[in-house]
Amino acid sequence: MKVGMIGVGGMGATHNSAVKALSEKMDVEVTAIADMLPKYREEAAKLWPQAHIYTDGFALLREEVLDCVHICVPSYLHTELAVAAMEKGIHVLIEKPVALNEEDCRRLLETKARTGVRAMVGQVVRFFPEYELLKTAYESGKYGRLKSLVMQRLSQDVLWGYENWFQEEGKSGSVVLDLHIHDADFVRYMLGEPQGIQVQATAYENGMINQILTIYDYPGCFVSAEAVWDVTPALPFQPSYRAYFEDATITFHGRENPSVKIWKKDGAVEEPQLRQEEALAQCSSGINIQSLGSYYTEIAYFYDCLAKGLEPEKASLEEGVASVRLMLRELEAAHRALRG
Repeated sequence: MKVGMIGVGGMGATHNSAVKALSEKMDVEVTAIADMLPKYREEAAKLWPQAHIYTDGFALLREEVLDCVHICVPSYLHTELAVAAMEKGIHVLIEKPVALNEEDCRRLLETKARTGVRAMVGQVVRFFPEYELLKTAYESGKYGRLKSLVMQRLSQDVLWGYENWFQEEGKSGSVVLDLHIHDADFVRYMLGEPQGIQVQATAYENGMINQILTIYDYPGCFVSAEAVWDVTPALPFQPSYRAYFEDATITFHGRENPSVKIWKKDGAVEEPQLRQEEALAQCSSGINIQSLGSYYTEIAYFYDCLAKGLEPEKASLEEGVASVRLMLRELEAAHRALRG
């Protein structure tokens, strides 16, 4: 399978390293690489010396014959490149958020329906074993009814983007569509669409949302999710959750080892064995990636779906769009809350 990589800095470097590891077990090869910055092109090409190199993703799509392409460019560029790829009949794996507005959401869905290609969105938390364990506990009823779920995703100020694109809400969607979408998407994945939302927020001096706290309304339980881009670039990245069931509480702290514990009603504490991730060397992406394993698992799932002619239902384009639409509601509510 011939693969193209559009964007190989940051998240793209993560994808590129994971695909290289996958190539040892699957018939896949990156045959074309595009990035605007020479340092990223050169680093990516070290893994694929025979790949054709481009400075422009659209040129890559025009010139190359590919089975699929990874689109890992800044968020505001996702739609145009994804549409161009689909129009050429190339399957696409698009990093989250898949889009930043309703018009682009509709355009992506229409193009996929018309061209018949397969499209997946990089909502990678769905593939993290810590979150798979939580979803399994909920669906099995092993610990009784879920009474509450508190999720948190803390990050330092995001200063590593090309031309500082994270700091422009029109380009990144703020902390809401860039960071918070991970937990919100997982909430949708596990519990379905919320019946209602309540939102509080803070903003940087330029007015862009940098903190959001959302309470989701579900029958019989409440869920809260907070995401923060702090004012300091020094705060370590910290994902976590606490799920309170009738008979146990499950906690996850991403910076601890073991990261998941189950605190049972009888006082016992269990440290569950998680699904073993593929052991991969860390890449020099410069972003908040603690392990490449789940990206390996996510991409392997996508490639397996393509090989079998199946839709990637676990993280489909339709699901990615639904999560963006929820984030757009929350972003609007966050600005309303700030206006008072």
